[in-house]
Amino acid sequence: MTIMVRDLPMDERPREKLMKYGPSYLSNAELLAILLRTGTKDVSVIRVAEEVLSHFEGQGLSGLVHMVPDEIAQVNGVGPAKAATILAAVELGRRLAVQAAENISTIGGPEDAAHYAMPRYRHELQEHFALMTLDTKNHVTGFFDLTTGTLSASLVHPREVYRKALQMSAASIIVFHNHPSGDPSPSREDIAVTERLAKSGKVLGIDLLDHIILGKENFLSMKEEGMVQ
Repeated sequence: MTIMVRDLPMDERPREKLMKYGPSYLSNAELLAILLRTGTKDVSVIRVAEEVLSHFEGQGLSGLVHMVPDEIAQVNGVGPAKAATILAAVELGRRLAVQAAENISTIGGPEDAAHYAMPRYRHELQEHFALMTLDTKNHVTGFFDLTTGTLSASLVHPREVYRKALQMSAASIIVFHNHPSGDPSPSREDIAVTERLAKSGKVLGIDLLDHIILGKENFLSMKEEGMVQ
């Protein structure tokens, strides 16, 4: 027999628990159930939420980022309107994370730079190459997503990188790209591209401070690994 939310004691219902204890007290399924609001005649809203989350076993909540509305809507008890609500909430969370990262205005080291860029790219399924421009005091003056696709010398050319840096009157730059696999270990191509960018920067008088590779929850600084001279 399915236990419906209305059959639960008042203080065990998701909405009431949130109001009494705060959102951190609730499970993922309970938080999602609040967004869904209702289940079906025979299935509780919490069970519907669990069914949605079960699609991402092994991925966690980040799997929601990659679902399209039609895919979520196919889950029994969801439908287009509820799918839109879920994806809107996910996007708001992503934007909040990006906005919080943008409060980092001065880069003191690789960790600051990685924390600035990570919310934008940790869930991306394709590689992105990005540029951060800085002034003489290492204040961030710009951040640009330059290319999308597997990193290569043909895709990331120093001409394109330093054209933007010159437009921004940058004193120095940091470049980034993400590894959708989650493993930030550099490839031979990563190392080759970094060497070309560093050499070009020396000619132009715009230092390449670092090339940071972003995983899902971690990062690698090629400067710290001795790959940026």
